[in-house]
Amino acid sequence: MKRAPQTTAIQSSASAGRRPSGRSAWLIAFACLALPTRAHASLFHGETLDSIANGISWVVLIVGPIIGIAIFWLVHILPEKIAHKKMHPQTKAIQCLCLLSLCFGGLLWPIAWLWAYSKPVLHKLAYGTDVDESLGHHGGEVGKEENEIEKLRARLAELEAKRSSRGVKA
Repeated sequence: MKRAPQTTAIQSSASAGRRPSGRSAWLIAFACLALPTRAHASLFHGETLDSIANGISWVVLIVGPIIGIAIFWLVHILPEKIAHKKMHPQTKAIQCLCLLSLCFGGLLWPIAWLWAYSKPVLHKLAYGTDVDESLGHHGGEVGKEENEIEKLRARLAELEAKRSSRGVKA
């Protein structure tokens, strides 16, 4: 039984030798952090600091609100763009709701967003289709009609050329 206390005594004396160096390191680190140092509010001094402050104030007072208003407007016309892209039959009504939303500070914008993504079920029941078939939405059909007109003009020019070559007068 006497051996057990001796080993603990040896361990405690070994650990006692390590503790003061660990404590002193912490005390030195804390002392370094606690020492007062010179504090600077900015990297710049004098005239440079004034120039940079003036530039920042112009950005905050003039450029910032312009960019904010532009972003607000672009976000508020998104439902109109989506409705136009999806050929929604009520695109004009969604556009009107987007404009009203701009006037009311964005309160109606979620309704316009949901309306742009909704399927017009009643319109499909009434007209048999859930897309708008006006000329404003179908660029492909306008191109097809113009192509047909060009073909007809070419055919007409060909027939007139044949008629003039025969010498037939009208």
